[in-house]
Amino acid sequence: MIILRTIFRTVVFVVAIGAIVVILGTGYWAVTSQNDKTIASISVGKAGDASVVHSPQNLEEFVLGLYLQSKADVINLPISNDPSAVAFTVEVGDNARVVASRLAELGFIKDATVFRLFLQYNGMDSSLEAGDYELRRNMNMRQIAQALQKANFEEVALTIPEGWRAEQVAELLTQTGAMDGNFFLGVVRQGGGLEHPLLADRPAGASLEGYLFPDTYRLSLKSKPEDLIKRMLDTMSAKIPADTMPLAKEQGLTFYEVLILASIVEREAVLPAERPTIASVYLNRLNKKMHLQADPTVQYAMGYQAATRQWWKTPVTLGEYSGVNSPYNTYIFKGLPPGPIASPGVASINAVLHPEQTDYFFFMACGAQGAHVFAKDYETHQVNVAQCQGGK
Repeated sequence: MIILRTIFRTVVFVVAIGAIVVILGTGYWAVTSQNDKTIASISVGKAGDASVVHSPQNLEEFVLGLYLQSKADVINLPISNDPSAVAFTVEVGDNARVVASRLAELGFIKDATVFRLFLQYNGMDSSLEAGDYELRRNMNMRQIAQALQKANFEEVALTIPEGWRAEQVAELLTQTGAMDGNFFLGVVRQGGGLEHPLLADRPAGASLEGYLFPDTYRLSLKSKPEDLIKRMLDTMSAKIPADTMPLAKEQGLTFYEVLILASIVEREAVLPAERPTIASVYLNRLNKKMHLQADPTVQYAMGYQAATRQWWKTPVTLGEYSGVNSPYNTYIFKGLPPGPIASPGVASINAVLHPEQTDYFFFMACGAQGAHVFAKDYETHQVNVAQCQGGK
């Protein structure tokens, strides 16, 4: 009985092996007997040459090729005859499965699985390029796969310096061709439509001045103002201290107020080492409910200077201070101005969060290197003024 069972199992095994050999042999014959046109219908060369025939390199590819041949119509027939160009974006990190799924959802292909396996068979699943594309629904899978190997990604690099106001950023965007600066400025001034943790304490209706974090950005020429502003906010969030909010609270400030004060420090400071000292002066004045008397706030209120083609008038005379009727004029109005006056860098933000502990209430620029002299009282300040002006 045992012998008969063993013989039976052997026969079954041999038959099964034979069947597999016949199936594979038939499949191999089916593949090899097809003409190049048929095989090319499921092949796309890596260079995008449709005439390149992909030959199976192993058993997996061989079986996959048989499956794809059965789906040749799905691969080669467009889903529509609509020739309209439609924007499609492959995000950084998107794999073939994600891309195929989104293409199916947007109506570019009929079967996401077939498209993914088609990419795999042709070795294109790992060479999808992140970027922006223009696809059409009258393209078949082979054409779409070929298109997704080279993004239409034109970009421009722009560097936004510390201390620039929003209008200067807008001008740079226009000059570099990154986007319409006026459109960008409109979004900044309107200040709505954006959500970000850093905007949580921004007053309702306030502009996004101060949040346009200075850094170097590479932008697609198809970027929208909201895209750039979000990147600026993300960059700021990544570079400021993780305990920024608790530190601001220790100073009795909201984060928005930190940005206001940091923007003033940014415009005042020339020497990096003086930022925490300048911040201490303004914080001391705020605590004593004194006028800040910050020149940059008056310059901000004065706006564009046509004679010099500059956004910042300097110097500003004492007579001009009293003639600028604006809530940003900190010689007239006590406390912080309504909002930031420029884009502060991380060093100025840190200076407000970690100010030097001083008894200074006054300072003035003295010397050609941009250094300042500081004073605890008005009398000492007057002496410093006389000495600095006499030394010119």
